[in-house]
Amino acid sequence: MQLIILTGCQLDNEPQKNIAFSDQEKIVLSKKDLKDKVKGGWAGQVIGCTYGGPTEFKWLGSMINDKVPIPWDENQMKFWYDQFPGLYDDVYMDLTFVSVFEKHGLDAPTKLHAEAFANAGYTLWHGNQAARYNILNGIEAPESGHYYNNPHANDIDFQIEADFAGLMSPGMINSSSKICDEIGHIMTYGDGWYGGVFIAAMYSQAFVSNDINFIVREALKAIPLESQFYKMISDVIEWHKLYPEDWKRTWFEIQQKWSFEHGCPDGVFKPLNIEASLNATYIVLGLLYGEADYGKTIDISTRAGQDSDCNPSNAAGILGTMIGYDNIPKYWKQGLDKVENVNFSYIDMSLLDAYDISYNHAEKMIAKHGGKILRDSVEIRYQKVIPVRFEESFAGLQPKEIISYQWPFDGKMIDNEEDEYEIEFEGAGIVISGYPSKAIYNSPNHNLKIEVYVNNEFTETLSIPTETLVRKTDIYWNYQLKNKNNTIKLVSSDIPSGYQVNFTSALIYSN
Repeated sequence: MQLIILTGCQLDNEPQKNIAFSDQEKIVLSKKDLKDKVKGGWAGQVIGCTYGGPTEFKWLGSMINDKVPIPWDENQMKFWYDQFPGLYDDVYMDLTFVSVFEKHGLDAPTKLHAEAFANAGYTLWHGNQAARYNILNGIEAPESGHYYNNPHANDIDFQIEADFAGLMSPGMINSSSKICDEIGHIMTYGDGWYGGVFIAAMYSQAFVSNDINFIVREALKAIPLESQFYKMISDVIEWHKLYPEDWKRTWFEIQQKWSFEHGCPDGVFKPLNIEASLNATYIVLGLLYGEADYGKTIDISTRAGQDSDCNPSNAAGILGTMIGYDNIPKYWKQGLDKVENVNFSYIDMSLLDAYDISYNHAEKMIAKHGGKILRDSVEIRYQKVIPVRFEESFAGLQPKEIISYQWPFDGKMIDNEEDEYEIEFEGAGIVISGYPSKAIYNSPNHNLKIEVYVNNEFTETLSIPTETLVRKTDIYWNYQLKNKNNTIKLVSSDIPSGYQVNFTSALIYSN
């Protein structure tokens, strides 16, 4: 068996470039370089997230023009840490799972990870929030992420928080996929899950290659060929070959073919697209066209729009892992010294902590999977990629129409007086979106109860908490109806005076 020694993180280091490793190949990396790459991954996430912070979800379905300035100086990170700490949700979500591994070991069961984030004090959105509600209401993983129970199963949630799985699995792509299988299905399914698998796989490869094209292509092998996620990333790779100097041309090709949102009720028939797959194309756009230039990579992933802080965060983290912390240009590290020792909001961990803990986890994973921890180096047993299983969210369903209810003219709601809401439609699925409200702001929180009747048959009682932290993302959904005329009736069961449930839209699916 060949022994490959990787020395340093320099981009001109030929032994790291274009190597086709065999399964269980022995790869030796110095401990110094391993630590430097782990640091580069974590620091990169913060750098990319900070740079894209001012633009997040402000350009929906459009790119950010080159003439629009995006500020960068030594005070940017400190400003966001102090004034808008929620910007770093993708980092402290990562660290929630890292902390579970640190406390309970590398074999910590999925249930502990699910409970840790479900009971955390931070606010969540989309797939994460839907999963939190599910877990707190007795629907455990992996059912908590399945689209039957989570309308946001294809959303970006796990993609933005899967970095940790790759950073603790250097060169061990299948081990990172296994971690993603267990944790990613807490909040996602199908393409939403594949987003995390793909991101973690790129991190894993970034430890053993300095060829960004190889890293992207090799990581994509972890995704099933028949999935839409695979097809979208594959298209970006091919368009990059056709238009190697024009990332904007590839961006337009992505928009034309792939920009339609299928799942998230907040994005269907709207400019917003928070699907993991589309935003992953913007990450790859930055990595391929950035050509290992740190600033160029971050800027392209940001200017592609949509979730334009999380996408450069992933891209900058992967590239930071590839080149190492010491090789990140000083311009992009300016201000890091002001925040590295500051704990992220809601979690007792800083970047300095993340560097050390994640490095220790990487060493333990190397040893666990057949490698060796030597005096000054580690010997990694490289894993030839095995694709994860195929699964598909919203299988056979296509959005058909959306019925919007606008206040005050045609607003729909139920309370203790207007005690029911009924909708008739032709289709195979429906998502009814809305929110609970209180007439008096400081009234105590209450779990409002609504009975559901499908085609005049009682099916379940919904609990709609008024407390934001544990809210239900959408009021009701059902993706398992027969494609015919259907009636959904929601009836007040426990809605006290002064409380009500407001409906904003009904999204209809057809097969």
